[in-house]
Amino acid sequence: MGVSDNGAKFCVERIILDEPKLEEVAQRQTEIQQFSIKEKISDSVRCSVGQWKVWILTWIPLLSWIPKYSVRENGLGDLVSGISVGIMHLPQGMAYGLLASVPPVFGLYTSFYPVLVYFIFGTSRHVSIGTFAVISIMIGSVSERLAPDDHFLTNGTNGSFVVDTEARDVERVKVAAATTLLCGIFQVLLGLVRFGFVVTYFSEPLVRGYTTGAATHVITSQLKYMFGVSPKRFSGPLQLLYTLVELGGLLPQTHIPTLVITLVSLTALIIVKEINSCYSHKLPLPIPIELLVIIAGTLVSHFIDLRAVNDVDVVGKIPSGLVPPRVPEVGFFSSVIGDAFAVAVVGYAISISLGKTFALRHGYKVDSNQELVALGLSNAIGGFFQCYSVTSSLSRSLVQESTGGKTQMAGMVSAVIVLITVLKLGPLFEELPTAVLSTIVFVNLKGMFMQFQDIPALWKSNRVDLLVWVVTFLCTVLLNLDLGLAVSIVFTLLTVIFRTQRPRYSLLGRVSDTELYLETESYKEAKAIPGVIIFRSSAMIYYANAELYREALLNKSGINVQKLLKQKKRKEEEENAKKKHMREQDIQAGVLRELANRMMVSIHHHGMDKECIISDSGIATITQGNMNCSFQPEQDSEEKKWYRQTDAHSSSCNRVRERTHSIILDLSPVSFIDTVTLKTLKNIFQDFAKVDITVYIAGCQGCVVQQLEQGSFFSESILKSQLFPSIHDAVLHCLCRADRDLSSPQFTLEMPCTTRL
Repeated sequence: MGVSDNGAKFCVERIILDEPKLEEVAQRQTEIQQFSIKEKISDSVRCSVGQWKVWILTWIPLLSWIPKYSVRENGLGDLVSGISVGIMHLPQGMAYGLLASVPPVFGLYTSFYPVLVYFIFGTSRHVSIGTFAVISIMIGSVSERLAPDDHFLTNGTNGSFVVDTEARDVERVKVAAATTLLCGIFQVLLGLVRFGFVVTYFSEPLVRGYTTGAATHVITSQLKYMFGVSPKRFSGPLQLLYTLVELGGLLPQTHIPTLVITLVSLTALIIVKEINSCYSHKLPLPIPIELLVIIAGTLVSHFIDLRAVNDVDVVGKIPSGLVPPRVPEVGFFSSVIGDAFAVAVVGYAISISLGKTFALRHGYKVDSNQELVALGLSNAIGGFFQCYSVTSSLSRSLVQESTGGKTQMAGMVSAVIVLITVLKLGPLFEELPTAVLSTIVFVNLKGMFMQFQDIPALWKSNRVDLLVWVVTFLCTVLLNLDLGLAVSIVFTLLTVIFRTQRPRYSLLGRVSDTELYLETESYKEAKAIPGVIIFRSSAMIYYANAELYREALLNKSGINVQKLLKQKKRKEEEENAKKKHMREQDIQAGVLRELANRMMVSIHHHGMDKECIISDSGIATITQGNMNCSFQPEQDSEEKKWYRQTDAHSSSCNRVRERTHSIILDLSPVSFIDTVTLKTLKNIFQDFAKVDITVYIAGCQGCVVQQLEQGSFFSESILKSQLFPSIHDAVLHCLCRADRDLSSPQFTLEMPCTTRL
């Protein structure tokens, strides 16, 4: 290897390697040691001091970092960050509690217990676990479906019916707690079986399209609080459209005092949040406008008595202190199992994506399986304390990072802030108008609706991903959250299958003076090798596209195997006919010789001096003096024409054979071989062998070679020496073989058999 002014160069001299030679040179191991399931289980349950220590530190990450915690380096940042996030927890917890169709105080419980659990078992240092709009609306849809207002109607005055909100809220809390417990069980079980990779099936366009669609549901659910109306509840597909139509019909009945509170709160929130965004680099801490709006709304409502005077809907009674744990109603499990699984998967997808983003930014590792367990324990334990499902919040996580938070100690500080509020300050917010909480939810969804900017970006970069985004959004909006998620996942997987069935097939050519083989359609300097076709597919080859691969090979190579077989058969028939005709000529020539001999005998008998000459063509000539007499078999002019056509067909077939004598299949993108692909490759080898074209395989990975061996791919007709580790080795072998077998100057070897680059 050397370096010149033009850059680094390298030179390699070696023999041409096929698979048998490669195995000899590289000393391939035919048997790779693999542990059986029994050995793996016994190794995992082996009890030793070191193993126990690894287990404990793996399952309880707190014990690995808390002894090393530096108060001097991290204490101040975590304290300031924790206070900031704790202040955000208060309004968001109450607002998202309303979104989950449970009393707001249960949103505060959800901002406390799960945070403590994640502090012990989580591995991310910057995510803020707690309430989140998308998860809250998913829980709210389940709670409203199983505990609708219609089930709690009681007789009111003047023969009217009123909703028993207290009994309804108790039932909805039970539904939410049961759903949360089952969600946590799913997450813990998936984490224990190392199923954290399931989130890889959630592409980024799918997640962003789904959260945007869920945000649409969130906005729709909060409009009734912002306008002070009471629409009917709809369920099933198209419920969002039905709800919007119902709200449109109720707009004339808008409660004006509630609308005024909504507009004032929205104005204050939007203005101050924009100030926080524009001057974030100058402000030491973001202005806690949400908390200020809640305090102001509570004070105004208390002193004006908005509930009694203007009939404004307020939060209502908030009990002080913590509730004792209780076992959730497991009887709801059969009714919420599908919703719980959807919440488990979506919550984990959001949490792990945020966790990995912050981990990559700050240079540490997040264990995806442990995160699944930590989130599951947070939900499962939270379910016993009447909490609803949690996940990471983008807004709170960004605040935790930007205000100096470096460890999960910031989460502990935020939990203490929530605890103080629940124990001492909870009853102070009983007069808070629910419209204020709805406006907080509304404004906090700005980030999700900004995801509509993905559409023009995806239009330019990848339109298949754009299709996934749009379909996911529409399915989520039209089919509801659970069914929309299922349909979106299926559609995403179908796009992957479709793309593997419609890959880019290309012919490769060699770049002059290199060992590089590139697409001839894309690179001008990539020149095709005379007599050799190099074919590549950009995708995996498996049962769904194996036949398409074969058809593309025939199309790209321009070789019509069936036509060549017919020409070959016709040539053989013509050669047989020609041989038969030659035998007939030999017989005729023998007959003529016998006739001539008899004539000579007859001439000598009469005493005449004559000479008889029989040529190779069967013409007998008898000479006497200056006279000669010839006997020639009659030739048919049509027969002569037929022979000329035979020669033309034969030369045409020979030209086809000379034009392509080898085909190289580049299988470097292939990572496994199934039985359908194995049969397809066998058919390709056999079909081209019938027309005297040899097929080779290049770039096979070791596992693919092993699968070919296990599938009995190699035989007397398909040799293992037809496999090569690289395209260049295969090309050199083809040219060497052609140079030996064919004397035509077209196949003169232009590259030496010893590669020198």
